[in-house]
Amino acid sequence: MNGISELLHLAAAILWMGGMGFMIFALRPAAIVLEPSARLPFLSKALGYFFRVVWGAIVLLLLTGLHALANAGAGNSPAGWHAMAGIGVLMCLIFAHLYFAPFRRLKQAVAEANWPEGGRRMKQIALLAQVNFVLGWIAIAAVMLLK
Repeated sequence: MNGISELLHLAAAILWMGGMGFMIFALRPAAIVLEPSARLPFLSKALGYFFRVVWGAIVLLLLTGLHALANAGAGNSPAGWHAMAGIGVLMCLIFAHLYFAPFRRLKQAVAEANWPEGGRRMKQIALLAQVNFVLGWIAIAAVMLLK
């Protein structure tokens, strides 16, 4: 990986992981003080902004990751890179599901003021974000430890 590509890869990963951490450990717990009629529209809007960043991060991660593997040669790449790539693809698929299923339904529930449904969808989103957050740390550990 050359310097610029590696920097972009790392920046994209930090943005995605940091945003998930913020959502899991700060935003969602703090928003619980709001009534569902205020909390769910707020979270839906905040997630919408963050998810635009995630889509950009995914594009950067995939492009720079493929660039690194192509330059090193797949057979010459460390095992950790392969683990990171596989986990990264899984994370992208989980995010795509999160975005196109529960997040879409959350926005619909908010538009219809269906707070119980919105709460269910927010719980799904939180669970999938937690899974991706753990997977992200496993990918980081793999790339650092499997050289």
